[in-house]
Amino acid sequence: MMTWFLYIARCRDDTLYTGISTNIKRREEEHNTNNKRGAKSLRNKRPVKIVYFEKYMNQIEARSREAEVKGWKRKYKLKLISGFTRKITK
Repeated sequence: MMTWFLYIARCRDDTLYTGISTNIKRREEEHNTNNKRGAKSLRNKRPVKIVYFEKYMNQIEARSREAEVKGWKRKYKLKLISGFTRKITK
């Protein structure tokens, strides 16, 4: 079974981007390079830095949480991020 992550990235213009991935370190690199896998909407907002993540046992749970968080107002996302201290290690 593969581990999935929900992540929130902060962009150069201070916008927040929410997504999911099996490897958040790789995903951050994809968003910050000309890799075709990086989100097109972030290309003019580089650099992006993943500032928050949650771990899930499968893609279904991660995608469900992604949909929930994407529906939140910015202030709620910032509150979620504010107490987060874990680092990306993989």
